[in-house]
Amino acid sequence: MPSSPGRPFALNPTSWPGTPMNRRSFIKHNARIILWASAIGFGIRLPRLAGASQTPDIALATGDRTAATRAAVDLLGGMGRFVKPGQKVIIKPNMSFAGGPEDATDTHPDVVRELVGLCKEAGAQRIRVLDHTLRREERCIEGVQKACEVHGDDIVQAVSRSRFFESTGIPDGRQMRETEVMGEVLEADVLIAAPVAKSHSSAGVSLSMKGMMGLIWNRGIMHSRFDLHESIVDLASLLKPDLIVVDGSRVLSTNGPGGPGHVLKRDTIIASRDMVAADAQAVAMFEWYGRKLKPRNVKHIRIAHERGLGRMDVENLRRQQIQV
Repeated sequence: MPSSPGRPFALNPTSWPGTPMNRRSFIKHNARIILWASAIGFGIRLPRLAGASQTPDIALATGDRTAATRAAVDLLGGMGRFVKPGQKVIIKPNMSFAGGPEDATDTHPDVVRELVGLCKEAGAQRIRVLDHTLRREERCIEGVQKACEVHGDDIVQAVSRSRFFESTGIPDGRQMRETEVMGEVLEADVLIAAPVAKSHSSAGVSLSMKGMMGLIWNRGIMHSRFDLHESIVDLASLLKPDLIVVDGSRVLSTNGPGGPGHVLKRDTIIASRDMVAADAQAVAMFEWYGRKLKPRNVKHIRIAHERGLGRMDVENLRRQQIQV
């Protein structure tokens, strides 16, 4: 796998040559992660593949949201770089609220539909679009469900019953050491995070790392028992998306996560393999609460960077932008 200079190695359980491994197996064999992470910590440079230097760390596409979603993924090498024929894919957008796309509380249905289409083109065997909604299930998912009907009628699902979650340890957790994760997520080969860019009254922003809370059963404990930012990073150490696509077509810059708030129309899609970098880029390029912020101003982004889960210093990463 490619590694760029000074960039933490991206541990992707689906890309080890000759090792068919779903997310459940990846978690059970976490010792391999520790081995690689130790190498990184001691400054060992891992080999790079030919041509890797041409692939950006962060892809930015502006314009029509559907075309921009495809273009951003294409800049990273196309969906075929992340999804192989026969694999099981989970797409995790924001679908927790029942407002319309103009509210910017949820990922735009057009973005999700395009991601599903790209996964199908790449040969995915099964695709599920999942979230543990905060409001009434059918109202929350109906927009995305309708948009994705062209690809099948069982793709978009809300998961809110405890029997569909499995207790899972978090080996690298500092505060939160275990949680209950959707069983389908544990069985998946590929996880794609597709958050909308929005503010959050407790976490500052809600992007890909914060969005992983929608894949677990008891997220309330992250607010009540633990430091929210620390537990977001703990969860991110367990659930590491293979691809992150941030919907910045509309940005809920105030009064998130549920709104109503001030919505910025930015017509931008951000894509990366690094969830910390994707979140940091969104923080750096959009306005929040009427002002500009730096990624280090968001505690969980700073902690994730310090713990080696990704890079928040986006100014030092390779970025490529395209207008569609």
